[in-house]
Amino acid sequence: MRHPVRFAHHRNLFLLMALVLSLSTLRSASAQQSYVGRYGVYTGFSDLYTPGLNDIQQYGFHLQAGEDLRSWLGAGFDYSVETGNTSLIASMASQPVLTGIEELYAQGILPLTYTVDVPISATTQTFTMGPIFNYRHFSKVTLFIHPSLAAFRLAATAHPRAGTDDPIVVGALEAGNYISPQGTISDWTGAYGLGGGAEFALTPHIGVRAQLDAVWNHPFNAILGSGGWSYRYSVGPAFHFGRNILRTGKQ
Repeated sequence: MRHPVRFAHHRNLFLLMALVLSLSTLRSASAQQSYVGRYGVYTGFSDLYTPGLNDIQQYGFHLQAGEDLRSWLGAGFDYSVETGNTSLIASMASQPVLTGIEELYAQGILPLTYTVDVPISATTQTFTMGPIFNYRHFSKVTLFIHPSLAAFRLAATAHPRAGTDDPIVVGALEAGNYISPQGTISDWTGAYGLGGGAEFALTPHIGVRAQLDAVWNHPFNAILGSGGWSYRYSVGPAFHFGRNILRTGKQ
């Protein structure tokens, strides 16, 4: 079952942060920024929400490091790691897995009253490299946008509940070589989408950044029937250092 209220809460939280930064923009002088450091590092809290994986909500750490090549163009590396819990349900399954579950019902191994709902814990790591496009018209706020072409590494462990038929389903997945005997599975998958946000300058070298990335991905395609969108919200401090590229003519 999906939770539109929970998603709306996080969406509204991000929109609120964006509104605060926008109001700060209106109060900022419209003059161009006077300092753009050659290098930048950002670290913060991240919240990864994937509706298609039974509304899994994962929390963790986000890191970015990059170099500004021009005042409007940068390039860098992006990494995040998040962990959370959800459950495997039949509506998520690929056709081969569904066929296997139907056979368990047909053979009477699973009672007709049993509903597939196996708890899992999952960790997602994201790795991205690429360009970022900055808009620096305001002295205190930088707006940015970037394509998201990423590699996701996902690892999940099933936790069959005692006194239920969960171990039977996990055993069937193991017999089909979908997961290991320990009930674990890992996978690499690509992801693509778009990200962006805003950074409010506290000093020329320190700011507060809020951003959102929306990417489409399809992990565990032997088990999951379809891919879907993941939404990563992130907020935290950013640090800028190095020579001022505005004084080197790279504008």
